[in-house]
Amino acid sequence: MSEASTPKDQSPELPVIEQPVIPEPVAAKQTGSGKGLAALALLIALGGAAAGGWSAWQLYEKKTAEQTQASQLDTVQAQFAGLTQGLLAEQKRGEALQQRLDQLPASEELETQRRLVSRLQGDQQLLNERLETVLGASRQEWRIAEAEHLLRLASLRLSALQDIPSATALVKAADDIINEQDDPAAYAAREQLAKSLVALRSTHNPDRLGLFLQIGAVREQAAQLNALAPVFDGEGGVLREWAQEPGGEQQWWQRALETLSEYFRLDFDADRNIKPMLAGQELGQVRLALNLALEQAQWGALHGQTGVYRQAMEQARDTLDTYFDADHPNSRTLRTQIVELEQRPIDVTPPDLSPALNAVQAYIEAKLTARAQQGIPAAKGAEQPAAAGEVQE
Repeated sequence: MSEASTPKDQSPELPVIEQPVIPEPVAAKQTGSGKGLAALALLIALGGAAAGGWSAWQLYEKKTAEQTQASQLDTVQAQFAGLTQGLLAEQKRGEALQQRLDQLPASEELETQRRLVSRLQGDQQLLNERLETVLGASRQEWRIAEAEHLLRLASLRLSALQDIPSATALVKAADDIINEQDDPAAYAAREQLAKSLVALRSTHNPDRLGLFLQIGAVREQAAQLNALAPVFDGEGGVLREWAQEPGGEQQWWQRALETLSEYFRLDFDADRNIKPMLAGQELGQVRLALNLALEQAQWGALHGQTGVYRQAMEQARDTLDTYFDADHPNSRTLRTQIVELEQRPIDVTPPDLSPALNAVQAYIEAKLTARAQQGIPAAKGAEQPAAAGEVQE
């Protein structure tokens, strides 16, 4: 509204005085309009810049979203390809499984086979039970036959070698086998075995091996034995005694007798058998005869042959008395040892093991009879150990 406008509440009676209209300064209007336009232009520019930035941001976001979508699409495609391959593999496995299922027999055939397998398992279990029964019986029979064989070996050792320790060990092993059976019917057999063990342990057992070694030491000592040269005791004998009679100064004839006693010896009380010296070859033959006699005595002592042992020791003693001087210290010591060893007992009276053997055989027959009554076949060849023992005897 301009300053020349008249207010509405002025009274109409007053005279209107027209004042000249003074125009506004053009420069001021132009300045204000220019600022407004500049501000408007600035705002428009800012808006354009903001719109451009927003558009650029939107383009960036869109590009980023497109890249993300592209990567997700690639991932989905890869997953889809993997799923496709998995489905193909599953399809192949399904086809293979279907082929195997097609190859399987029908349900009726399976039921028939199941019944056959059940019947076969039952038959196999029954067969195993019968086999265990038969094998258990055969083991027992073999063990009892082994006990009989051991008793036969013990009897053989006693009769042939009189070997008490070996026979005792064999009888003890047979008793252990019978004890393993845990059978009341074996009471009689074990009773006879116990009696045999007591008899064996109470039998005198000479140390034959020690005696054998002692005779061997005597043989070594006899190999070093030498013949003793005869030595005369007394200086001149009777001639010297006559030449040395008391009674003052010696006469000429006494001196002659003393001189003669150095070349001749008269002994009226000679009671000793003076043996001549043995030559080298004769001494070797005598030593060989003595060594053979002692070696024969060793064999007799080791095998319990009392007659052979006594005869050989007596022969060795006679050889020593005949060809060697009894006064020689080595000969005297050797003869004392031979006499001492000659008196050593070597014979053994072994107990009779036949009652124990008969009792074990009766027990074996009773077991075989019981097996036959039960319908269980006996083990083939169970009696072979006993037959082997008989062959060895």
